Amino acid sequence: MPHPERTNAMRFLDSRKVPYTVHAFSPDIHSAEGVAQALGLPPSQVFKTLVTLSESPRAKPVLAIIPGSAELDLKKLAKLLGEKKMRMATQREAESLTGLQVGGISALALLHKGFRAVVDASALSWERILVSAGQRGLNLELAPRDLIALIAAQVGEITTAPAAP
Repeated sequence: MPHPERTNAMRFLDSRKVPYTVHAFSPDIHSAEGVAQALGLPPSQVFKTLVTLSESPRAKPVLAIIPGSAELDLKKLAKLLGEKKMRMATQREAESLTGLQVGGISALALLHKGFRAVVDASALSWERILVSAGQRGLNLELAPRDLIALIAAQVGEITTAPAAP
């Protein structure tokens, strides 16, 4: 595969001197589980970024970063954030709010948009995890603690079942 173009997420990591590895795969793959299969990795190591919304009109959208093998638990997320209720954004809402295509939404590419982010606690069981590079067909592998620090994420158990490594 040709060397991928540098994305905003990559440029940001470079500017902070954070080590990462780029993984390219078919842009036709739109799921974290599909990415994991294509790269020969466990789905619980490849994280997906989901856009969620609060019922509070003044609340910013929240990026929930969870393992590809897990389902987001909206009640756990709401409780962690001190919100009454959270809901998944529709594909149209997610793309409109982020300016990125579903399958390529990256918290690292959205740092200046004011999104809150929550990373599932299972990320800390891995030495390195994969997250979107902000473009379909590209993921970045980095240390979960680096990701959490860079995006100022909260960490909590926000999935329906713990994702085992």
